[in-house]
Formats: sequence, C-alpha cells, structure tokens
Amino acid sequence: MLVSIEPARAKRPAWLKAPAPVGDNYRELKQLVTDLKLHTVCESAACPNIGDCWNRRTATFMILGNMCTRRCGFCAVQKGAPLEVDYDEPRRVAEAVERMGLRFAVITSVNRDDQMDGGAGVFAATIRAIRERVPGCGVEVLVPDFQGSRAAMNIVLEAAPDVLNHNTETVPRLYKQVRLGARFERSLEMLAYAKATRAEIPTKSGLMLGLGETLEEVRETMVALRAHGVDIVTLGQYLRPSVKHLPIVRYVPVEEFAALKEFGMGLGFRHVESGPLVRSSFHADEAVGVLA
Repeated sequence: MLVSIEPARAKRPAWLKAPAPVGDNYRELKQLVTDLKLHTVCESAACPNIGDCWNRRTATFMILGNMCTRRCGFCAVQKGAPLEVDYDEPRRVAEAVERMGLRFAVITSVNRDDQMDGGAGVFAATIRAIRERVPGCGVEVLVPDFQGSRAAMNIVLEAAPDVLNHNTETVPRLYKQVRLGARFERSLEMLAYAKATRAEIPTKSGLMLGLGETLEEVRETMVALRAHGVDIVTLGQYLRPSVKHLPIVRYVPVEEFAALKEFGMGLGFRHVESGPLVRSSFHADEAVGVLA
C-alpha cells in the first residue's frame, strides 16, 4: 500500500519538539569540545537532540575535519575543499571520552574522497586510542561508503569496533536527489561485506523519512537491509537544516514510526529505533545493551 504524499505544514507538529540545549552538562561539554579543538556531528549537522544528549553526557564525535567532499542535499555539514588530515585528532578524541566519563562513544566523519583510504586509517586510530585510554569503553563507528573500497573497510574492521554503522539514508529512488555521489547498491554491498568479514560485529544503518518516499518503499528498503545482514536500523524524521537544503515533503506521524518498528522487528532486526527525533546515534549505547 502506498501512502499519500502531502506538503509539510509550515509549523512543526508537537511531537517534533526537542529540549533546548541548556544546562551545566551542555555548557561543560561545549567548552571541552572547544578546548580540544574537536568537532561533533551534534553541532555540525544541527542535530535536534543536542540538548538531550549532551545533558546525558553523550556525544558523537566527527573526525577528519568538518568540511565534506560531497554535497548531499539533506546535510548541514559544510561542503568544500577538505581540510588537512589531523593525525593527532584520535588522541584528543580519546582524551575527551575519558574526561566525559563515557562508557560508549560514537565516532563519525565527513566524506574524505580525497584520501586514498577515505579516512579509514584515522577511524582505526581513533578506535585504538579510545580503547587504550579508556579500557572497556564501547565504540560505534558511523562510516562513509569509502567509494566501495573493501581495503578501506578492512582497516576499520581490523580495529574491531563494537558496532559498524553505515547509513543508507533514504530509499533507492531518491538517491540522485538526496545522496549525491553515493549508490544504494554500493552501500548495501559495504554493509554485507562488513558482516561477512566480521560476523561478530553488529552492523547498523538508518533512514530519514519525509523526503517523498512511500511507506512501501521504506518497507522494501528495510527488507533489503535485513537481507544484507544488518542487525540494527534507525528511522527518523528528516528536518530541513535551511532553505538551501531539500524541502520536507511530509511529517511522518508517530503511529507510522511505531508501525515501522513493529515491521522491522518482524523482519528479524535485533534492534529498531524508530521515531520522529531518532538519529543514527540516538540511544546507541542502549541498542548495544539489547544485543549483549
């Protein structure tokens, strides 16, 4: 069954309200990130959950700079010529994890198509730096597609992250508008390769809803993800960062997110996080707890 696609209302629904970024923990973490000259996807991608997560002392670190080599139509991260790789960054991320007292850290990056390994070596160095400085801390990595390079994926997998995440972001039909420079089939192949190579590492992917996809397309994409060995899936509402980004076609109701969670669990996903404010790293530590 297809859903009707209606223009989004000017005013956001009540269920999309998020806590304002205030409080002692928020201010402390903001100062820490500034002092260590780090980037977080929370700030760079204008995540609506920054107030909630930072006050819970959780954050997603964004390595390899804050300038992306791709121009995806949904993303608030800056685009342009990439910054020089900072090889001291893994040490500083590990220091931040220690000072924050984290038991679970999420690491992501901009796309670095200018690098031979797509930045995989810095991902691996960051995982190892955290493990050395904070033994027992879990690490999830949200990686790019590395332009389909299995060698790059191997570099990350050899560092043994606790979760390997790569977002497909949307349904195949919308890739040309939403994910410039990416291909749905390539993303699926990279996820399947990761699972085939290191079966013990949970794989994860996520979708944004409200970009013009149909319910049937979302279900078909979830089926494809599960068929390629993905263990965890996240579903959230797309929110337009600015008028220069892709418009919101539809606000997806809470009930539809709940139905998709039930559908996903029926497919055999080990964990499904589904809701309007869900993002790829939302309650990431809890998902791993479910898998333990």
